[in-house]
Amino acid sequence: MVGLVGAVVLRLMQARHIDTVLNWLRYPDAPLPPEMGSQASELVGLVLRERRENRFQLAQSDRRLADFLAALQASPNGVVLMDAEQRIEWFNQSAAEHFGLDALRDAQQHFTNLVRDPVVAGYLAAGDFTHSVVLAGRSQGVSSVQRISMQLHLYGQGRSLLLSRDVTAIEQAEAMRRDFVANVSHEIRTPLTVMGGFVETLQTLRLSADEQTRYLDLMSQQASRMQSLVDDLLTLSKIEGSPRPSGHEWIPVASVVRQCVDEGRALSQLVWGRAQQIGISIDGDYELAGADAELHSALFNLVGNAVRYTPAEKSIVVSWQVNPHGQGLLSVVDQGMGIAPEHLPRLTERFYRVDRSRSRETGGTGLGLAIVKHVAQRHDAELQIESTPGRGSTFRIVFGAFRVRQRILASPTSVDQH
Repeated sequence: MVGLVGAVVLRLMQARHIDTVLNWLRYPDAPLPPEMGSQASELVGLVLRERRENRFQLAQSDRRLADFLAALQASPNGVVLMDAEQRIEWFNQSAAEHFGLDALRDAQQHFTNLVRDPVVAGYLAAGDFTHSVVLAGRSQGVSSVQRISMQLHLYGQGRSLLLSRDVTAIEQAEAMRRDFVANVSHEIRTPLTVMGGFVETLQTLRLSADEQTRYLDLMSQQASRMQSLVDDLLTLSKIEGSPRPSGHEWIPVASVVRQCVDEGRALSQLVWGRAQQIGISIDGDYELAGADAELHSALFNLVGNAVRYTPAEKSIVVSWQVNPHGQGLLSVVDQGMGIAPEHLPRLTERFYRVDRSRSRETGGTGLGLAIVKHVAQRHDAELQIESTPGRGSTFRIVFGAFRVRQRILASPTSVDQH
């Protein structure tokens, strides 16, 4: 009887222990059970170790997932994860900008319902994802037309990964390259055609000495035009391919201005048969930090344009002054025909001309203002253009105060006009 009672009591205690362990397993956040028998304690120890291992692995998985999503979020390319029904599961900020998506509003929405574009619809319907397609972007606040390249990659059980990237700059660069090659070809073809015609005329016709001289003069003009074009192309290429000017070389402003004005007067003699009235106004004796050759090229291009587009009887003024903020203002003011407002944003484009025939007649290559713009940017300066049709134009390069310093105390204003 005693043995039977002991067995019953032991079984009840084991049942109680098992019941306690089961309750603890059902509620993992409950306090640990009290000390129990060896077998129950061993079972609890095993469960505890397994639970700690699972929690550790789960925490590691969460960290890896968070790092992976953070890396995708930092990517400049757009990433969109979609299920087999092309419902959006997740996307990064770049994709949101490319396609105009909202993280709170657009989760679990069909991609084609949110991005309604014939290019996207046709691409997904065709099912050929071995190539990418380009469509218009939907970034808010982008003034120019944005171009987005997207490609779909299938994975898993019908899921898909959509990658996108902004190719606006690439397409613009390609368009600029095509335009540049076309413009250079056109600019060189015209004088070559003219020279070829003159050569053929000299070879086939009996011409008088005066006629031969006239044809040779015209050929010389065309050769000079091609030489000017090549020189400007080489200058532009050299500027774009060389390191930015340091701030350790200081160039006297007055010497650069006077040299360019002298060259401008010589140019006006060639263009108009007389030296134009080109005035100089220099406020103080200052120096500029930069590259001497580049600054000279930029200023001479501005003076040369003023000479070509200002009638011989009108005047031009080249001036230098420092504003109250310490910025240096290098300006060329002419009394030419002026420029209509719609042309101003495009003046610094290569080969862009307001009046093509007029530019060719006066020997312009269409690269001068592009050179000026690049030189200004390399010297941390800004090119400003103001013009009124019929009243003339002002071209001004504004240099930062850190690139300007005064050499000596000078008279407030010195004017040299011829």
